[in-house]
Amino acid sequence: MSDVFVSYARADEAHADRVAAALSAAGYQVWRDDQLPAHRAYADVIEERLKSAAAVVVLWSAESAKSQWVRAEADAARSSGTLVQATIDGSIPPLPFNQIQCADLRDWSGGTDEPGWRKLADSVRSLAGAPAAKEQRPARRGGGSRRTTICVLPFENMSGDAEQEYFSDGISEDITTDLSKISALGVVARNTAFTFKGRSVNLCDLAQELGASHILEGSVRKAGGRVRINAQLIDGISGEHVWAERFDRDLEDIFAIQDEISSAIVKALKVRLLPSEREALERRGTSDVQAYKLYLLARQYWTTGNHGDIRREERVMRICARAVEIDPYYAQAWALLANAQSNLRYTFCCEVDDGFAAAHTALAIDPTIAEAHLPMVRRLEERGQHEQADTVLSEAIRLGPESWEVNKEAGRTALFRRDLGTAKRHYEKAVELMDSDFQAWGTLATCYHALGDAENVQRAAEMMVSEAEKAVQQDPSNGAALGILAGGHALLGAEETARAWMERAVLIDPDNMLMRYNFACVLAGHLGDGDGALNMLEPVLAAATEYHVRIAQTDPDLESLRDSSRFRLMVDRARKRLGLAEPIAVVAV
Repeated sequence: MSDVFVSYARADEAHADRVAAALSAAGYQVWRDDQLPAHRAYADVIEERLKSAAAVVVLWSAESAKSQWVRAEADAARSSGTLVQATIDGSIPPLPFNQIQCADLRDWSGGTDEPGWRKLADSVRSLAGAPAAKEQRPARRGGGSRRTTICVLPFENMSGDAEQEYFSDGISEDITTDLSKISALGVVARNTAFTFKGRSVNLCDLAQELGASHILEGSVRKAGGRVRINAQLIDGISGEHVWAERFDRDLEDIFAIQDEISSAIVKALKVRLLPSEREALERRGTSDVQAYKLYLLARQYWTTGNHGDIRREERVMRICARAVEIDPYYAQAWALLANAQSNLRYTFCCEVDDGFAAAHTALAIDPTIAEAHLPMVRRLEERGQHEQADTVLSEAIRLGPESWEVNKEAGRTALFRRDLGTAKRHYEKAVELMDSDFQAWGTLATCYHALGDAENVQRAAEMMVSEAEKAVQQDPSNGAALGILAGGHALLGAEETARAWMERAVLIDPDNMLMRYNFACVLAGHLGDGDGALNMLEPVLAAATEYHVRIAQTDPDLESLRDSSRFRLMVDRARKRLGLAEPIAVVAV
């Protein structure tokens, strides 16, 4: 168990060392980000440690006040009631943290009897208890007087058909979503839980690692019109069953089964539901099982399909169209349909509806669906109505701060305007929510590179390679993954490997313009090959949609080509072909 989490800016590491050493000497277990394991995603580990810590000590300074990471960690601690603040250079904590008491460690020499330290230590003790007393308790990173935390592992697909994986995954995600609606429960992020899919693990060790007091595991067997679901709730310390049940029902009862599982967990853990939470648990997007199955299938294509391949959007659009035909009031299916249409219209320049009507339908049924706002953002952006687009995007972020799609769209919009700090922040959140998204990792690497953050470029490049390799193993023709794979190797200094992947990819999928565009970015931005980049980019701009022409004018990876007369001529020809106005103004890096 980590009793105390220490949050600080990298420039203040020496101060953090002294604070951590003093807390450790007092008997607390202290965690800092220098203890990050090599095999885990940065954002996932940070989130888990924040949730499991009894006290979060934030060291404010002029530098840390500017850090998005420190602010985010402080905000999470403030929300959970674990925040302890100290200023190390006299800086006043930024809003809204300046309304909370703050210890003064400006002149602290490391002594435990100094006023500033006594104030900080007293606050830690009030949250985490006396270290000696805590040593008598079982080591659980999430137990004690803190709220119960549950991890829903992906339910195993026992149907004997790999194509049914979408169904078992969808049920696991829905149960996670249901439990997340209960304020008295902490729930391990879906993305974190799914990293253990298909792995044989010791559940007690897993609970310790994730800071979970309980683990929910299960299996799904679907055959014809019947479904069998086994579920068991395990105590994270003893490994004993708290609750277990087998549901052998008609497929039509799938929603009732999910409700029963959530209700059984609430009862077993003696959790009290607020009336609004009980109402939220009972609310379902559809009561039609066939529409539900289709939505889960479309969602799987959306999250794991070949990004950049038009067939992904076409499949999602067809499947969702059938789902809303079956249930015209299925708001989530309307929202996913809208986003697929929007991509087809603006990314692939297809003559289809831009998703505006489908998005409005979704919001008319359920105005709380954040993703349904995104096609409207895209339409307004494309029409140059940036202020209106910002208003709609702000509403989407308010409704869905934990939405993968919303954060990607917010990042894309910011990058388009060369607001690299905002783009970075949203893409960091996107990969936190879906660390398999190699495309987001690639764009995040672009942000880090443009901002001169070499350490994080390295980290993002490693994730680009690992996640893109998995996608290529599943689909060797995935042009988007091949492009990210080459880019990741280039960022890691393996130029020969990067060029080998590019050569292979162009042979496999010569007409994939998004892939060629990514290769141009690799050549120009990371391999210093301007001529190679222009050769790769020329057929792209000759046939590009308006979206890609606009992106080419602002992409940081193409910065080295801006003064090239050949590049300017290619862009001018593309703009004239599409009837675009003068190049848009950009925010300086």
